[in-house]
Amino acid sequence: MNIAAWIVAGVLAALFLMSGVMKVPATKAALAANPRMGWAAPFPIELIKFIGVAEIAGAVGLILPRAFDIAPWLTPVAAVGLAVTMLGAIITHARRSEYSSVAMNVVLLALSVFVAVARF
Repeated sequence: MNIAAWIVAGVLAALFLMSGVMKVPATKAALAANPRMGWAAPFPIELIKFIGVAEIAGAVGLILPRAFDIAPWLTPVAAVGLAVTMLGAIITHARRSEYSSVAMNVVLLALSVFVAVARF
């Protein structure tokens, strides 16, 4: 179970780190030009950047606290935070009828919950 939790946490960390790094430096125009980021149009850029920072923090929180055995309780907290982020993403994409994105968000939510349960 421990190895599976590490593998899933590593995959999640990589995905959320990439997603967050894409959002933080982006401008509203750059996001609007990206066809996969159409959901961002009605949201203020500050919220999008906040989501990006939260994803980066969650990615770091999935790995580093447990790896260095410094406040390892932060790992399941980070997983829960990312699960909550995915709930928001599911709602946003479902309202826009972007069902393939909803499916991906459901998978990421399930994996985040798995890591949270495995690490609590």
